[in-house]
Amino acid sequence: MSHGRPEPIEVVDYDPIWPEEFERLRARAEDALGDLVVRVEHVGSTAVPGLAAKPIVDLYVVVDDIEDATERLTRLGYAPEGDLGVPGRLGFAWPHSENRHHLYLCGRDHAGLDSVVRFRDHMRANPDSALAYADLKRTLAARHRDDRDAYADGKQAFIEGILESVGRDA
Repeated sequence: MSHGRPEPIEVVDYDPIWPEEFERLRARAEDALGDLVVRVEHVGSTAVPGLAAKPIVDLYVVVDDIEDATERLTRLGYAPEGDLGVPGRLGFAWPHSENRHHLYLCGRDHAGLDSVVRFRDHMRANPDSALAYADLKRTLAARHRDDRDAYADGKQAFIEGILESVGRDA
């Protein structure tokens, strides 16, 4: 990350300011990108009311021209960081003047966006699943405080299980 050494993983109780922060970031991205924006999605745990999360808002900005959008975002202080392990999307380091957040650009046909939106929507509609996910994340954060890869890997089976069940229900 371009902002120095990553902080330890901390999962905190849901904060009602997260949707407000998403709306602020969404509006700024839409202002900067204008007619390039197809849609903006608030994803990740901060997008699920009541769900414990790392206090980092994640937003996917779907655009028709990633190159032009990248140029416009760099003017706001964002720095492109490549796909960050997810082919088809472009991640950005947040501007130094901002609170930490994750902004990703992708095209309309990005399959990864569909998965994160389906997972988010399932968590919003199923409080028992959200509670189980929060418990798992707290356990993993305590166990892998300084290892983001191990933390992410530990969540993968849970996420895949939900996506498989959602796929069957769709």
